[in-house]
Amino acid sequence: MTDTAPEIIPVCENIELRAAAEEHAGELHRLVVKNRAWLQKALDWPQYVGTVEDSLKNIQGNRMLHERGYAKMFLIFRDDAMVGVLSFNSIEPLNKTGYIGYWLDEEQQGQGILSRALQAFIHYYAGRREIRRFVIKCRVDNAASNRVALNNGFSLEGCLKEAEFLNGRYDDQNIYARILEL
Repeated sequence: MTDTAPEIIPVCENIELRAAAEEHAGELHRLVVKNRAWLQKALDWPQYVGTVEDSLKNIQGNRMLHERGYAKMFLIFRDDAMVGVLSFNSIEPLNKTGYIGYWLDEEQQGQGILSRALQAFIHYYAGRREIRRFVIKCRVDNAASNRVALNNGFSLEGCLKEAEFLNGRYDDQNIYARILEL
């Protein structure tokens, strides 16, 4: 861990984004385990999370990338409880492009938490002039994720054929982008 205070992005009165840190490993692991079956429908990695140590290693790897500016992993907290993850899975610093990934506890769905967090995240990084092009790639069949992109000002740029391997097959993937010049 670094000597600096953890990065926090305020979202609203009871929601904030906290940069992932080692002390979050246990809580993150419990949230993944709780949501594993649901997450596995849209993401490949949950099946590989077996222990708290797996979650800790994930956070440590993401911290290194976070500090170097090649990825950013934030945990979504609502009323001081972790409810999901919002991240730049990768960042192209020269192009000022960030590829966004997210997931939310199944019980927290449909309350606008993710949209509010996404808007704060986008404006935070655009305001710092670190990212100007925000990209969301999601499976065509993932209606909820496609809605998140469209409801948050992203434009569909195209469809990547058989671009994502999940649960034994290749699925088409929509690519959305939003460009902010601040």
